[in-house]
Amino acid sequence: MSFVTEYLEARGIPYEVIHHDPSTTSLEEARSLHMDADHVLKAVLIDTKGRHAVAVIPASRRLDMDLVREALDDHAAHLATEHELQGDFPSIELGAAPVLGLELDAETLVDPSVLECETVAFAAGTRTESVRVRTRDMFRGEHAAFVPLAAELEPARMDG
Repeated sequence: MSFVTEYLEARGIPYEVIHHDPSTTSLEEARSLHMDADHVLKAVLIDTKGRHAVAVIPASRRLDMDLVREALDDHAAHLATEHELQGDFPSIELGAAPVLGLELDAETLVDPSVLECETVAFAAGTRTESVRVRTRDMFRGEHAAFVPLAAELEPARMDG
């Protein structure tokens, strides 16, 4: 049992553990889970004002750091480095951060598009294990701020 599943159990949140081939990105995770990338969450750890924040967006979207900085009211906020992550979160494999800000003692920011999905999956701290939960259960009691974080993807141009 991982710290993620222990945390979910302690909060009484039903979940399903899914083992899969190793993945280093949330898009790879979505492919391994055979799930639409809109239903797989990506947690991006941000270094801000001497602590961390977790930005949660669908795997299908790209994080907009300008929106993150605005939400945190910190224009110096930046992506946490691998060195910072390994030092501050040694039990989490790189590329497998869970979306649980409270468990990580980090402020949680969630893009509202996440709430469009009834169920979501996310990395459980390793590159080979994910957890699927009902979205409304996942964020109940998380003290998350629901703010725009993801830039809209521009449609591909058709020249011709």
